[in-house]
Amino acid sequence: MKDPLTFNKILAALLVALALAWIAGTMSDSLVSPKMLEKNVLVVDTGAVAASSSASAEPQGPAPIEPLLVKADADAGQKTARVCGTCHSFGKGEAAKMGPNLYGIIGSPHAHMAGFAYSDAMKAMADKTWTFAELNEFLYSPRTHIPGTKMSFAGIKNDQDRANVIAWLRTLADSPVALPK
Repeated sequence: MKDPLTFNKILAALLVALALAWIAGTMSDSLVSPKMLEKNVLVVDTGAVAASSSASAEPQGPAPIEPLLVKADADAGQKTARVCGTCHSFGKGEAAKMGPNLYGIIGSPHAHMAGFAYSDAMKAMADKTWTFAELNEFLYSPRTHIPGTKMSFAGIKNDQDRANVIAWLRTLADSPVALPK
């Protein structure tokens, strides 16, 4: 047989718990009252910090690609570029994925793949060619190099990794573009 007061007991327990929590909160507020300071103990001079950080900051942007291509490893570039395969295809004549096919990209114009829905920013650069230097800048930070691009990739910040990827992309062509001297 069920106890007819079960619901009342549960409700009473909840009310007692809420009352105890309220009483504990009220008492703790009255017992502990922090004394606020009139001014900060630690003062930070932001002008000096900004001046020193700008003077010692490393140069922005990627290193020149030409010297790095001399010792670039296309096989290592292919491994690094696996992440690119999520959005791009690389084989001759393969269909585009989220991004265009990159076969023969070096030496081709921007927005090179017919029928692909490029961003307006990329279409505006259709008269420009993907050179080693141009690809280096783009792969370092796509959205900085071409504001408005649809490519959401953050970029390859390591200079040698980027050179390796570019060396590998160079091999993806019927007649690869000659390396710069």
